[in-house]
Amino acid sequence: MSTNLSDVMTFNEWPARPKVKLGDLGAEIGLYETASALQTQLNDFAKNKMRPIGQTLDRLSAEKVIAEESQFWEFRKQYTQFGINVEALATFAPEDIPDIFCVIFEELGYGDAGLAISTGVDLLPHYMASKFGNDFVAKKYDESLIGCWAITEPDHGTDSLDPEGRAFQKGGDYGTPGCSAEITDGKIIINGQKSAWVSNGPIAELAILYCQVKTKDGKVDPSHGAVVIVPLDAPGVSKGPALEKMGQRSLPQGEIFFENVKLDIDHLLIEPKDYEKGLYAIHSEANTLMGAVFTGCARAAYEYAYDYAHERRQGGVPIIQHQDVKRRIFHMARKVELSRAITRRVARYNMLSRLPALQAAMFTKITATEHALEVASAAVQLFGGNGVTLEYPVEKIFRDARSSLIEDGCNEALSIMGGDLLTDFERAGM
Repeated sequence: MSTNLSDVMTFNEWPARPKVKLGDLGAEIGLYETASALQTQLNDFAKNKMRPIGQTLDRLSAEKVIAEESQFWEFRKQYTQFGINVEALATFAPEDIPDIFCVIFEELGYGDAGLAISTGVDLLPHYMASKFGNDFVAKKYDESLIGCWAITEPDHGTDSLDPEGRAFQKGGDYGTPGCSAEITDGKIIINGQKSAWVSNGPIAELAILYCQVKTKDGKVDPSHGAVVIVPLDAPGVSKGPALEKMGQRSLPQGEIFFENVKLDIDHLLIEPKDYEKGLYAIHSEANTLMGAVFTGCARAAYEYAYDYAHERRQGGVPIIQHQDVKRRIFHMARKVELSRAITRRVARYNMLSRLPALQAAMFTKITATEHALEVASAAVQLFGGNGVTLEYPVEKIFRDARSSLIEDGCNEALSIMGGDLLTDFERAGM
């Protein structure tokens, strides 16, 4: 439900005891027709199809999640029917895309955070190629291929997002990169590995690979890299097992190995001289996506707690009648609303400005993920003993939210990097 400005009451029309029930998207004045229809459809899909599948997958081993008979594939089949891809997004007016982007990924995060992230990284090879002005990927590879973003490495988690060393301790050293490419004679030759945290890694068919590049003397400089589109059926590519983990168990994650993988130079999206720009671009997008997904995750925890507070009785009354429960519910709703607001604001700024602000995307990711954990934790507490049992959904949401403070760059390191981006080095005499 959203408010139409033409329906605004005069003061004399207000009821004696004014009270407003906010809609699914909180204090939302109104989405335009297409976005509103998409939100309604995705909301139904998230609650009635996606969420039950996510809860089932949460109880399976990582290998069974991606097994041929798994409901994971039923989810992907149903989601595909929405036609959400780069080609479809390109049909919207630029000024409408930020709202559509946020609506899509908030609703998906509302359904299941792990499955939402799987759909998000799915888009990245084609989405970023389009952003970079490259049409080779669209012509060569169908959007039906399962995508992933291969950047994180063993011993280089958030470091992989920080080749300039913004968050490094003074005197700190990146060390030896785990994956590198050699660019020579019209070919790209890739060796090394990406870590077990590659989302969609075990099932992906097409990767947007961020790796360092060997110089002419055979050395690998962490501050110079390349962005390469890699078909994961190429000779020399192999994968590790699906990762067992605490939360987001519906999201397949795993290692990818490269042994003398040779590709034509057409697969090179970003050359070493532009590597920092390429990393800045995808990180701005990914952190904003995380903001939308975990706004939805927090909203799910809040709604479960809200409903439970009206049904559960203690002290002879529904617990929503107790003052402290009202206080908790209020602060949970406030945090969901703040997460949504900053995500929408930053998405609009970064998608419509001449140059996106990575520090603003970091505002979004950190705010939404920390709020998601706080709201989920409050929901567990409000459910009491029921909250820590597998019978109730909030313990799963808590585990899903907890993982978000680490993925796509741990929040502590992102805060330091964001502070560096905010610094006026001239004023600071640096």
